[in-house]
Amino acid sequence: MGCSASLPAKSVGGVGSLDGESSNPADSNNLRVKLVLLGDSGVGKSCIVLRFVRGQFDPTSKVTVGASFLSQTLALQDSSTIKFEIWDTAGQERYAALAPLYYRGAGAAIVVYDITSPESFIKAQYWVKELQKHGNPDIVMALVGNKADLNENRSVQSQDARDYADKNGMFFIETSAKTADNINQLFEEVAKRLPRPAPLP
Repeated sequence: MGCSASLPAKSVGGVGSLDGESSNPADSNNLRVKLVLLGDSGVGKSCIVLRFVRGQFDPTSKVTVGASFLSQTLALQDSSTIKFEIWDTAGQERYAALAPLYYRGAGAAIVVYDITSPESFIKAQYWVKELQKHGNPDIVMALVGNKADLNENRSVQSQDARDYADKNGMFFIETSAKTADNINQLFEEVAKRLPRPAPLP
């Protein structure tokens, strides 16, 4: 299912704080960016976040309810740092109406599907359209095929996903939260693509 059991529980109440503009650059070398994960239930969104933030994988964890929040700072090679404020949204249909509260004002979005599930790829395309309609016009979007460790059960071809991502101005990567494959690279690629504020005079 998800990897949310080990995440700090956050209620969906107090959503007012989600609406603020998250990119709050003190200077061009230290950015703070709101990042949202979207995708069908069970594709591994929480597992990706947990692997990135804590280096952990918990296959027995429960489904995310509403959304959970974590943050992680990434140091880049150019000596700049990016603090990701990560909102991991629930994939179940009954929470879909809450998603705009989380992606409003987000500087980056990671749309996740499961490479063994064609249905989850269709759902990912739905989220891309929603972001294009209602998200920040400058949002950095990544399309992520998770569960790359299950390649023998693959139902979604990499080339189809890459073509879709190219057509929609996203970058594409396949990951495995279980083996940690490409997890850090995913967030590094997001970080590299974020617009940087002009240096202060």
